[in-house]
Amino acid sequence: MTPDQLKQGNQTSVNHAKTRNITIIGGLGRMGRLFRERLSAVGHNVSILEQEDWIHADQLLSQAELVLVSVPIQRTVEVIKRAAEYLSPTTALCDVTSIKTQSTQAMLEYHSGPVMGLHPMFGPNIKSFWGQKVVVCPGRNDNSFQWLLDLIQNQGGELITCTAEEHDQMMVIVQATQHFCRFSLGVFLTQANIDIEHSLSMSTPSYRQEIQIVKHLFAQNPNLCVDIILATEERCQAIQALANTYNRLAMLVAKKDRTALIQEFENAQEFMGVKNNYLVKSLHSSSSQDHQAATQSL
Repeated sequence: MTPDQLKQGNQTSVNHAKTRNITIIGGLGRMGRLFRERLSAVGHNVSILEQEDWIHADQLLSQAELVLVSVPIQRTVEVIKRAAEYLSPTTALCDVTSIKTQSTQAMLEYHSGPVMGLHPMFGPNIKSFWGQKVVVCPGRNDNSFQWLLDLIQNQGGELITCTAEEHDQMMVIVQATQHFCRFSLGVFLTQANIDIEHSLSMSTPSYRQEIQIVKHLFAQNPNLCVDIILATEERCQAIQALANTYNRLAMLVAKKDRTALIQEFENAQEFMGVKNNYLVKSLHSSSSQDHQAATQSL
């Protein structure tokens, strides 16, 4: 089924869906705006609460069926604590920040009602949930969020359920170290004053793809990128360990230690499970070349 067919099919069910009152704290931010658009598009009443709106917090929060927190990482726990004072025990509370343990614990501590942590594994520039992953960290009374999870799935999204702790451990690698790698490459290219466009004119597909990813990173708010890198002590330690690996390998390059570099490569090949694939492809390539040479000699 295509996205257009899925959209048409969903429209019928949307017309019969219950209209809900939703407040998004941080609804003018890029991710908050995305969820506001997606939820409004299917008929829900969506209000937003920004820094200057806390004088109206009772009105905006006490009657909401869902309160979604979409604020910078360093403010999330503080905002959850502040918002919880106004929530009804039946209000469903969730957040969409990229750190889940702290926020989920805060929601469970300060709010007695339904709690769930969500982490959209995409940026705010998407037009729909089609083909996108959303990590779900259950908290309390998960059934209260089923309509929201169904909405994401019905629009083509994929839900991955795990604990908040498991999520945060995985994001050290999936998110923090990757941001640091691309951040570092961008800084290196800047310091070297590389003509990016000229380099792209004679580049491989993989280089063009990597530059596009780096550009995408630097198109974001710098506070967001740095907050993701510095969010937890585990992330900082992992990045330091990665930097140590860079230094160790760079020393081997400086020494022109070909044997040691090949050994490092082969160790990683084996760990990644691709060493045998490489050998098979090499043997197949050699066999094909031998067959071609034999054919040409006939």
